[in-house]
Amino acid sequence: MQFSAAQIAGFINAQIEGNPEAQVKGFNNIEAAKENDLSFLANPKYETLLYKSEASVVIVNKSLVLKSLVTPTLLRVDDPYAAFATLLKVYEDMRSKKLNGIQVNSYVDETAEIGEDVYIGSFSYISEKAVIGKSSKIYPGCFVGENVQIGENTILYPGVKVYHQCILGNNIIVHAGAVIGADGFGFTPQRDGSYQKVPQIGHVIIEDNVEIGANTTIDRATLNATIIRKGVKIDNLVQIAHNVELGQNTGIAAQAGISGSTKIGKNVMIAGQAGIAGHLEIDDKTIITAQSGIGKSVKTENSILSGSPAFDHSARRRSEVVYRHLPELEKRILELEKLVKELSKQ
Repeated sequence: MQFSAAQIAGFINAQIEGNPEAQVKGFNNIEAAKENDLSFLANPKYETLLYKSEASVVIVNKSLVLKSLVTPTLLRVDDPYAAFATLLKVYEDMRSKKLNGIQVNSYVDETAEIGEDVYIGSFSYISEKAVIGKSSKIYPGCFVGENVQIGENTILYPGVKVYHQCILGNNIIVHAGAVIGADGFGFTPQRDGSYQKVPQIGHVIIEDNVEIGANTTIDRATLNATIIRKGVKIDNLVQIAHNVELGQNTGIAAQAGISGSTKIGKNVMIAGQAGIAGHLEIDDKTIITAQSGIGKSVKTENSILSGSPAFDHSARRRSEVVYRHLPELEKRILELEKLVKELSKQ
């Protein structure tokens, strides 16, 4: 696809400075961009890269004052990063619109309901009584179980597996290899040391505008539902256990894990490799830093926690300052003990 600077300006309501007919065929970061590339400058500390950029078009802030001449055509906007993201979304939508219809070597059960403009790629399997809403995209190699409901404009990238009876809303993106609705980790220890499996007969509900990263797993509930609320963003390689509930607009970074029946509030931020124990409640707008271990409920909104076991982030930072000086403090204590002993002999 090829666009002129003027066409691009129309998408993002930009002011054009330079050649409105400059042509763009692709996207690139500002230091690597070449002719016919589009780039952006959002952080002022990288401004020097603009003056030597070979890009054909660069999106910049309206307030930017040039210190010398530039080669690219400039598109001035209020927020360059947001404008660039908008263009990437436009590009992606145009690309995906080319995909429609049911490809050969896929299987769609005769009882399944397939909406208008749905794409189902080769080697995908759509089970009985599944429902797929209009304009959704099921890429090759996906599995959609029986009685699964998928809303409109939802995308399952290659290799996604959605087990039976799970419900996905509208405008959801599930990246390659993710598994939704596998059994939760439920086993009862027996007297002989073995484990008896507890059947997991619940399901998973994913509300609108959620994005789920590659190879993430969201387990079905033992009873009722594991629930992912509207606007949640989940990174790659995240484990969400049975009966967990993630509040609206919560974000979870890679390799984090949430144990069963824990309830996460709204707008919570969970950084990479954090672990949260089961049956806890995490209040709204909590921030959990990377590699933190949460072993008890967080009942104060806007808390920031770190470490393992995690506690208040500011208190932990003060503790770390003391910890770094422990050898020196030990030496001083020993000297003081020696001095006290000497004074007591007098």
